[in-house]
Amino acid sequence: MKGIKFFISLAFTAALVWALNRSWDLSGMGLDSPLPPLGKFLDPFHGFWANAEPPIAYDHEIDIPGLKGQVTVTYDSLLIPHIFADNDDDLYRAMGYVTAQHRLWQMEFQTHAAAGRISEIIGEKALDFDRQQRRLGMVFGAENSARAHERDPVIHNMDQQYTEGVNAYIASLSYGELPLEYKLLDYEPEPWNELKMGLLLKNMSKTLNIGENDFEMTNALNLFGKEMLDVLYPDWEGVGDPIIDNPGGWKFKPITLDSIPLALPDQLVDLPPGPKVGKGVGSNNWAVGGLKTATGSPILANDPHLSLSMPSIWFAAHMKSPNVNVMGVTFTGAPVIILGFNDSISWGATNAQRDLVDWYKIQFKDDARNEYLSDGKWLPTRKVVEKFTVRGKDPFYDTVVYTHQGPVVYDKSFHGESEKNNYAFRWIAHDESLELKTFYLLNRAHNHHDYMAALEYFSGPAQNFAFASTDGDIAMRIQGKFPVRRPGEGKFVLDGTKTSTEWKAFIPNEQNIMVKNPQRGFVSSANQYPADLTYPYYIHSNSYEAYRNRRINQQLEGMDEITPADMMKLQNDNYNLQAAESLPLMLGLLDSASLSPAGREVFEQLKAWDFVNSPESIAATYYEVWYNSLYRSIWDEMTGSKATLSLPSDFTTIKLMKTDTTLSFYDVKSTPEKEDLPMLARQNFAKALDIVEAWKADHHNEPRWALFKDTTIGHLLRIGSFGYHVENGGNGSAINATKGSHGPSWRMVASMEKTGIKVWGVYPGGQSGNPGSRFYNNLLDHWARGQYYRLKFPHSEEETAPYRYYTTTLNPTSR
Repeated sequence: MKGIKFFISLAFTAALVWALNRSWDLSGMGLDSPLPPLGKFLDPFHGFWANAEPPIAYDHEIDIPGLKGQVTVTYDSLLIPHIFADNDDDLYRAMGYVTAQHRLWQMEFQTHAAAGRISEIIGEKALDFDRQQRRLGMVFGAENSARAHERDPVIHNMDQQYTEGVNAYIASLSYGELPLEYKLLDYEPEPWNELKMGLLLKNMSKTLNIGENDFEMTNALNLFGKEMLDVLYPDWEGVGDPIIDNPGGWKFKPITLDSIPLALPDQLVDLPPGPKVGKGVGSNNWAVGGLKTATGSPILANDPHLSLSMPSIWFAAHMKSPNVNVMGVTFTGAPVIILGFNDSISWGATNAQRDLVDWYKIQFKDDARNEYLSDGKWLPTRKVVEKFTVRGKDPFYDTVVYTHQGPVVYDKSFHGESEKNNYAFRWIAHDESLELKTFYLLNRAHNHHDYMAALEYFSGPAQNFAFASTDGDIAMRIQGKFPVRRPGEGKFVLDGTKTSTEWKAFIPNEQNIMVKNPQRGFVSSANQYPADLTYPYYIHSNSYEAYRNRRINQQLEGMDEITPADMMKLQNDNYNLQAAESLPLMLGLLDSASLSPAGREVFEQLKAWDFVNSPESIAATYYEVWYNSLYRSIWDEMTGSKATLSLPSDFTTIKLMKTDTTLSFYDVKSTPEKEDLPMLARQNFAKALDIVEAWKADHHNEPRWALFKDTTIGHLLRIGSFGYHVENGGNGSAINATKGSHGPSWRMVASMEKTGIKVWGVYPGGQSGNPGSRFYNNLLDHWARGQYYRLKFPHSEEETAPYRYYTTTLNPTSR
């Protein structure tokens, strides 16, 4: 009997050991990723418990292969590293090590996503996403950029040093020291390489500059005709306040192209909507000259609006060697400061919104797709077989066809039907580029001349670069690689059988839109139209801003004796100009006497509202719900169309509501009645009341704007306990453009005083990528309240003594 008990116990123990040391696929239970081996994960010495950080950090030393000398990394109370090196090679190697030390999992995961490799981590459910990434040419573009880096000895060396630093940290890790996400997903980091930096840049290009509406505009032209198309989707909405208003002042001879008729497909295109630049992606920046400031020195402000996530997209750092002293924020995986300042200049960027994507209808010779027609000749295609390693499955192979225009994204095997596929994708991000050199040079720039020279290397994603210096200069330059287009070109799907429709030339850098020290005393941008209509090149985009830009300019025009505190207040301005221009009209469409008591109460609240989307405002909630419901009702024919269509902008919609009382779109086609605008306003006002009442019942709370908007900063893996809900104000049309999951990802204000520049900054998150660290979210409350931290910018290690948290000394060691 004892023997039987022993063997039963042994079998149970063996089964338990087996169960604890294998991962479990629970997709059938609705879980998105497999459970890690619980034995390793629950190990008190090496599992997730090992990721809890002690409350006190201590000075320590680390040996790193390849260093030429000793590097000191001093952390301040925000966990911002101040890296002091005796040479640039050691500086970039240390930067790689330090960034990986705090953000390794994020660095690798975002480059895996860019490369279409998420299936390796979470399995087949990510395969569709991965295939699209490869078919869009993300790796293709990154490889081209990597080649450009290899040909530039300075940038290539910088990339190598950074890569070696990252890999030194990876090589030092035991299982217990791995970031928590590796343990949760049961995988390990791979060596960093220079291609990953190219993938990082292409990932940002996809976030910021892949937006286009070629299919949607082609469908709209075929459905509505040219006259109505120009009403609904004008190239110029007549908003006013472009980034640079210089009527007749463009003193150069532009490149001109032969005028040819645009050849457009005459069939409707019903493809899945491609990746777009989200409505929450934007930014503000401005620089004010000394004549308008209290100190007589320029002040620069910048707040890029991006998807908010944990860990934050940004990592703050200070880098010092004999050749550079720079501070600011960078993308995790980039060896340079992307937005920031040095002893002489500061700079900030906003998205330029320019259309840098075209789709070409390709005519293949036959179903084999080995040849395609171009100017009457059959040219050979290039076929790339993409291999996808899929966790828990056999590898998946996907053949992507390339023409000289670019990859054919959709075909019979991927989201395309036989008569609606075979469009080649031309994207500026496919080209060789050297953006990191721009930031390498900006980090070292001393004046406006250096700033201009640095931007010569920037191809994309196209940005509006604001500048201020201790010399007293301010400037704005819209920089990117912009194709020269004929009027209307690039707005629709193009005929891929004719080379006349292809990009023939690019606007010379010196003819890009720029200004230095304008008479009005400030420069600003907020993703609006870039220039007045006398600028000689055709410009098109469907996503130019119409409200934040005007509010910024209105405020700056009326301000003098400006202080940094004034700029911080302006960055957090919650005034909703869109509401101010639309709500009086909407209220005028209602008959208040016919409203229910509850309706009259809301009507009076809206009538008394100051158009400020403050956290506590209830009127802001009712306006947002009512306007959005009315907007959807006006354009219901488009959302219900079988063809892919874009909806007109908010500015155009409100303009039409004011000027066209007979617009056919007011009539809801799905109902027997013939609706007009007043009827739609009444119906959607009632609907808004119902929506808000339902929300109140569900949440047992008053519909204050902060609660209703519910700004959420989620973890990249969508793990709820690793993310946060934040109560704050703002709106997509306010300068404080905080929405549900998008908003100011970094706020910076820099006062460029000759006696020593002063800079304040904050972002929603923290320096550490470890959810078990108190530095994971230590900046979040300040950001939510519109508060800032004064950034410490020492010139020597000794200057850090008053605010030093701890110091890491990196020592050279033999390989």
